[in-house]
Amino acid sequence: MNEFTLDELNLLLSVFEKAGITVENGAEGEMLQRVKAAQENRQELDSMEFDDCLGGACKL
Repeated sequence: MNEFTLDELNLLLSVFEKAGITVENGAEGEMLQRVKAAQENRQELDSMEFDDCLGGACKL
């Protein structure tokens, strides 16, 4: 699956903001919520130190 980078997700959120889209805007609002969730997940993944998990020391 082709996923967006953190920068791309931040850009999409900026576009939603400039367009005045809120979560109450029907289908557009649903898409905004999905992009926000994806951005939060990507931000968390990008901040993880996977070197700390070498050898199975931790579970993701």
